[in-house]
Amino acid sequence: MIAAALRRCLLILWVLPGTLVGLTFGLLALATGGGCRRRSIILEFWGGAVTWMLKHCTPLPGGVSGMTLGHVVIGRSPEALDFCREHELVHVRQYERWGPFFIPVYLLLSVIIYFRGGHAYFDNPFEREAYEEAP
Repeated sequence: MIAAALRRCLLILWVLPGTLVGLTFGLLALATGGGCRRRSIILEFWGGAVTWMLKHCTPLPGGVSGMTLGHVVIGRSPEALDFCREHELVHVRQYERWGPFFIPVYLLLSVIIYFRGGHAYFDNPFEREAYEEAP
């Protein structure tokens, strides 16, 4: 029992750099009229400026429904989070494996894939895994 609690604390610390980035966007959502809810260890934020960011500041035409940053998932709306939750939970597990290396490795792979003629998002191994596990 103590070992499980210790493992959970270490996991939270391992993912903390990504979570802090996510909390920054979460606070932005709240400050601009968005909302928040907790799902187990994960905080979900939506709305406000985050909705605009997810629509206009991603490499996909029309944007994305949600994005995972550590133990934080940001989304356009509560309904968008419901729609993409299983996909984003795969990314949460990836963060738990990769910890502070997730963001730089994800971005590096996207750049390499792009310059090799692939799609920086759909051909990224992290996204492929997420779509395979939660289409």
